[in-house]
Parts: sequence; structure tokens; C-alpha cells
Amino acid sequence: MSVFETLESEVRSYSRGWPVVFERAVGAHMYDESGKSYVDFFAGAGALNYGHNNPVLKQAVVDYILRDGVTHGLDMNTVAKRDFLESFRDIVLRPRDLDYKVMFPGPAGANAVEAALKLARKVTGRESVVNFTNAFHGMTLGALSVTGNSMKRGGAGIPLVHATPMPYDNYLDGRVPDFLWFERLLADSGSGLNEPSAVIVETVQGEGGINAARIEWIQGLADLCERHGMLLIVDDVQMGCGRTGPFFSFEAAGITPDIVCLSKSIGGFGLPLAVTLLKPELDVWEPGEHNGTFRGINPAFVAASEALRTYWTDDTLEKGTLAKGEQVERVLLGIAERYPGADLRAKGRGLARGLRFTDGATAGQVCRHAFERGLLMETSGPDGEVAKVMPPLTITDDELDEGLRILTDSVSATLS
Repeated sequence: MSVFETLESEVRSYSRGWPVVFERAVGAHMYDESGKSYVDFFAGAGALNYGHNNPVLKQAVVDYILRDGVTHGLDMNTVAKRDFLESFRDIVLRPRDLDYKVMFPGPAGANAVEAALKLARKVTGRESVVNFTNAFHGMTLGALSVTGNSMKRGGAGIPLVHATPMPYDNYLDGRVPDFLWFERLLADSGSGLNEPSAVIVETVQGEGGINAARIEWIQGLADLCERHGMLLIVDDVQMGCGRTGPFFSFEAAGITPDIVCLSKSIGGFGLPLAVTLLKPELDVWEPGEHNGTFRGINPAFVAASEALRTYWTDDTLEKGTLAKGEQVERVLLGIAERYPGADLRAKGRGLARGLRFTDGATAGQVCRHAFERGLLMETSGPDGEVAKVMPPLTITDDELDEGLRILTDSVSATLS
């Protein structure tokens, strides 16, 4: 038995689906220690939008380390943090006419979510938060309380309270008007719904099954929050940084959330970094009221700044992502049409795509066949019924074609 099996905790998961030892990775490919190549349709669960070992970002990080730049600085002022803040302001916020304060809550997406929930309660003085069916917001207790998956929630070991789930877009198959239940509960003093401090939402649910909310649903939710005095928190941890096309996934809806959570690809190179964006009037924190040791991983600031300058000063990456997303959608729709009796469904937006099967066993089998053929994919959804397509945004057309051919062959091997 390997050291992974004898020493590492049973909680490990991805290594079970891909039982090889990876040695190196470049762009949209990973290589195991025998030299076998795998097209990566996983992209670090969305942390590698710019690919593995992106040469431009890598050089920036290496140069910074070689000149003895500060690595760890908590929330001290550093040259690297200043560069990131100025780049983020000038390249992301100002062109979109967004006025946000930037908070560094800790290194992971769950840290960004915890800070958002904590701040919403502090600002409003209310405890309740509304979340949505099939949501995923992280594995810490606060984030778990607004997460839908029963297996993940069960790991908490204690009751998860002060959160109320509502139906996500199309959860009821369009049989009732949007937000009918939510509005009724808010208006009825006998409903038992405590007045919410905030609503937290993913515009595209990644772990929940690649469920893409309609633009009009997102706009309706923003309007509902405004009318009822609830803060709107958008969790863009996985879908931000261009995954759906624009830098923020909510841009297409023309809304301005009160709070935005970013992590994963904001670090550029796959280095840990998380950001909580908040409207200036919500910045009521006392100094040190929310802190952490790893709020200032400066090599991540360096890679993040370089990624912004390289990919977000024009719309080339955005247009490429949308075009590649349409290519993936065409292939997934073609697969679904090829097997009319299998009840397959193409889902998603941008380069967050999925193929829904009727059960998790079938989707899992497709991903196993894909792995054997040299393609890394994971499943998502409440029962693991969606085979997820999330390559780096920088994947080449040839690499994307290669991966989609393997996926097509893997579905055929499973369903034929």
C-alpha cells in the first residue's frame, strides 16, 4: 500500500477518482509520474482559470521570490498588496463602475463567505440568512449552514441554524412564478421566517450541478432584496474571474450586489487568496474584529496582479471563453441528441458546463472512462449526476477538441 493509503486521512476524495501520482502540469494538461498526459477539464475546481504553471504568472512569482519579496505579511502594507489593490481598482472595479471596499478575510473561499455572513449580521442586527436549494458555499460551519448538500452538512456534527433555504431558479420546473413562496413568507407575519439579514446566491451553482440561473431570475432576486431591505451576497468563488465570460458572473444581469465573495482563480497561479468585496457603507468592522494569519500571502498578490494585467485589460479572454463555451455546449447537445432514450441534458454558462445523466452511477462511470482515456473530469449535483466540464479558460482549441472527443467516446462506452 502507498503512503497515501497508510498515512493520509480517509477524507481524501479526488485522489480516489484519479488513482495515479501526478508529477507535473502545464497549461491544460497534467502528467502522472509515468509520463501519461491528461487533458484537464477540472482546473483545480476553478482555481486555475489561467492554466497550470502559466508562464507569465510563474515568471512574476519567481522573480518576486528571488528578490526576497515579502512572502507572509498578515495584513501589513506591502508593495505586492499595494500593486494588487491598485490593479484590481483600475482594471476590474473602475471600468465596471463598481465602488467596493476590499477585505482580505483569509486564504480560501469559505473565509470570504464567513466574512460576508458575519458582516451582514453585524450591519443589519439580524441573524437569519436565506440561501438556495443545492447551494454550496464552503465547509466551515457558517458556510455549511447555507449549503444544501446533506452529506456535507452532516459532517458538521452539530445543528446548522440561522439559515433558511429557498427554491433556486427552476427548482420547481417553472410551475410557479419566481419567488412566489419567498415573497409570501416575507409578507406573512405568521410564516415563521425571521426577517433575513441577507440572501446568498451563486449565479451558476457549480457543486450543486451546474445550475445556471436565468438573467431575469437574478435581476428579480436583486429587486426582491432591495424592496425588503436584505443584503445581496453573490458567491463568485468558483464562477468569478471570467468562468462565465465576464470577470464577475453577475455582470450580465446588470446588478450590483452588496457583498461579493471571490477566491480560487483570483490568486491567478493557483495560490491561496480570497477577497470579500463590500459596499463602502457596509464597512463597519472594528480593527481586528475579523482577522487571520494568512490574509496576506504576497506571492498570490503578485500572481493576481499579473493575471489582471495580462488577461483583463481588454475583452480577448472574455470573448474566447464565451466562444469556447458555445463549442462545449454544441458538443454536449450533440451527445444528448445521440442518445434520446438516456434523458441527457446539457447545462451551464460560459466554460462552466455539464452533462446531466439520470443518476450518479452513470455520470461516475463516464468520468472513469474519461480518466482511462486521458481526461480529468469530476461529477457534481446532489447525487453526482452531472459530468462537469470546467477546463482552464486559456485552453487551446485543439486541447478543447481533444478533451471533448474523449468525453464523447466515454459517454459512448458507458451508454452503448
